[in-house]
Amino acid sequence: MSNITPIKVSVVIPVYNVENFLEETIQSVLEQSLGEIEVILVNDGSPDNCANICKAFAEKNRRVTFIDQTNQGVSVARNNGLKHATGEFVFFMDSDDTLDRDFIRTSYNAAKQNEADMVIIGSYYLKRLPNVHSLPTCAQFWRRSFLLRYPDIRFPEGLQPCEDGLFSHQLLALTTQLATNEKGIYHYRQHANQNHIKVNENVEKVIQQVPVWLAILEKFYRKYDLFQTKILHLALFIEHEPFEIRYRDMPLNSEQEKFLHSHIKGFAEKYLVPNLKQADWKLLSKPFRFFIQAESPADFERLCKNYLIRRKTQRKILMLLTKLVFINSIKQKFRRKIRDKFDR
Repeated sequence: MSNITPIKVSVVIPVYNVENFLEETIQSVLEQSLGEIEVILVNDGSPDNCANICKAFAEKNRRVTFIDQTNQGVSVARNNGLKHATGEFVFFMDSDDTLDRDFIRTSYNAAKQNEADMVIIGSYYLKRLPNVHSLPTCAQFWRRSFLLRYPDIRFPEGLQPCEDGLFSHQLLALTTQLATNEKGIYHYRQHANQNHIKVNENVEKVIQQVPVWLAILEKFYRKYDLFQTKILHLALFIEHEPFEIRYRDMPLNSEQEKFLHSHIKGFAEKYLVPNLKQADWKLLSKPFRFFIQAESPADFERLCKNYLIRRKTQRKILMLLTKLVFINSIKQKFRRKIRDKFDR
């Protein structure tokens, strides 16, 4: 009879250029209240002392596995770590953050109690229910057998940002077996080398990736024949990732705006417009609907401006009507008092 304790959760951590934070990150995982875990450290050719730190932990703790690879990016590192995972569930963690002590245990319990393929972690991300179109890795807790069922869906190599969004979006389209864990507390570390800060330093590189994102989605939806059944799921993702986060939030010049508008509008006209039901359109924001309708970025701005003017005018009219109703109500009460006095 084997004395080996089954691994309940594999924590995969891609490592690159984080020597100042790595020890604390690993320690936060090893100190989890759920003990049946393994930590898979994938050093992505880091130029600093990360490899030595990983080796030292692997030598001292049997629950730690160290994998060393040439620099190929975070997606390759995560996918490589997944290949070595043996746990019932898998969590992908960033190497500069830390976990609350009960993070893994509460997530595992939520998955088991609900027989879930995936647990959405953190109260912030629960706001997206029931239409959860994508999630960052910190909010994704996956059943490994579910991931193995779809070996074609992995973190897209060579892409960043949105690699975690594309990964989760596709898998979420293939299951309804979801659970939630509001108690999972994930601690982000703020520093100058964070990915979301670096992204805005190379806007052109990011927007050139958007057509690749759209091609990945097109291939996926065709393969699994989901354009009819999951079209709102797709629309919400397009609205959030390429439109809201890239087009509206990034500092784009006019040529970059034209580039993104052309690709997003073209994709929407080909797949969203023919398939979305009228009720689905109402769940999308007015600006996104204007964006698809607009002939150019300038036309989009005009539509938004006119809409805001109309809303402002409508609010003024509503306030005026409210005041009139209030004044009439006061007048009626005053008249009743006067009439009551004369009737006595």
